[in-house]
Amino acid sequence: MVYTLQEINDWQTRKPILKDILALNPVFWMNPNLKKMNETASLPFMREHIEEAELRWQRFAPYFKNEFPETADTNGVIESPLIRISHMKSRCFPGMTGDFHLKCDNELPIAGSIKARGGVYEVLQYAEQLALDAGMLHEDDYYDVFSSEQFKTFFSQYSIGVGSTGNLGLSIGIISAKLGFNVSVYMSTDAKQWKKDLLRAKGAEVLELEGDFSKAISAGREKTMADPNGYFVDDEDSKHLFLGYSVAALRLEKQLQQENISVNADHPLFVYLPCGVGGSPGGITFGLKQVFGDDVHCFFAEPTHSPSVLIGLATGEMDHVSVQDFGIDNRTEADGLAVGRPSRFATAISDQLVSGIYTMEDDELYRLLAILADSEKIYLEPSAAAGLIGPERIFPYIREHNIDPGNAIHIAWATGGSLVPEKDMQKFYNKGKSLI
Repeated sequence: MVYTLQEINDWQTRKPILKDILALNPVFWMNPNLKKMNETASLPFMREHIEEAELRWQRFAPYFKNEFPETADTNGVIESPLIRISHMKSRCFPGMTGDFHLKCDNELPIAGSIKARGGVYEVLQYAEQLALDAGMLHEDDYYDVFSSEQFKTFFSQYSIGVGSTGNLGLSIGIISAKLGFNVSVYMSTDAKQWKKDLLRAKGAEVLELEGDFSKAISAGREKTMADPNGYFVDDEDSKHLFLGYSVAALRLEKQLQQENISVNADHPLFVYLPCGVGGSPGGITFGLKQVFGDDVHCFFAEPTHSPSVLIGLATGEMDHVSVQDFGIDNRTEADGLAVGRPSRFATAISDQLVSGIYTMEDDELYRLLAILADSEKIYLEPSAAAGLIGPERIFPYIREHNIDPGNAIHIAWATGGSLVPEKDMQKFYNKGKSLI
């Protein structure tokens, strides 16, 4: 529905932050529904489910090592480095005393983005289940069998569909085509052309649709589910995507241990996650909360023109409202975050676990992108830069919770960038430099 002017005024009276949100001003919102971990109700998963998902990743490692040479050095493990960005910290936050790290999901193999976690994982679980049901596979088999022509021929009987603004489509399209599935990616108008071109080069069908992410999902769902052998990866309502993302928490725990970084009440962890529909930041937040409990504080970052999860949580309407209902245009250069309606599944969970949300303008994304490139020689796409301003934006939260900022550990989650063509990245950088 689209609210009338009177209804919007009523909303702003009940929820004063909406006035700034609707004016497209950057805001910081602290979640009043945040629960302590011993108070959370009706969470659909526990840590054991994350560990089961990690075992599935391990089973498929031989397949990845066979099919994706970029995973050879990690023996088929799909993971990204955690690095200190001290020069970026000095440049942007000269008075900041806590550590500042970048979780480099922009370097994840296969898809070059965070979507390699959830998107690839969901296709793996589907392929594994099909093979198990057909009697072609046992869980104690060596999973390099998925590289065989027998398996590829088997999977060619099935189709996979997904609606995407870009990066999820890349992850689903690349892994599905490699396994042998017929894969169709329904892309919204804000998806970048190079992502469409890359998908087609990898063997996926790309269907370009007028409208935004929600239209792409609806069209893809309808077309895919009409096929008796069709499987739709639903970014608005997928448990498997969510679990795939959550495994990142187990990996991060090990990386922090390797760096001799302890997370506890005296040394809290702050994590800044770019947010579109909310599945990937929601899944990672869930995983981090299972691993670090109340000692981790997770924040989502959204564009001022696409604050879908913020509006869903701040109004309490969850996925029943979209930004368009309030007259916001959902137009942003951060294509991966250009989502009007939040995830049905993930948003209800994030309502209990996310500490807050901040919004930012596109120009700030470009500015941060250029500063990171200059200071650390790391290149991100615009949406992936959203976490870099986190330590500054969440200071009211630190003050209200009486946290010693000198003991805080900060991680900005870089969600994509390594597959961006050089000429496109140069345009991003040039625009950012012009804003510094």
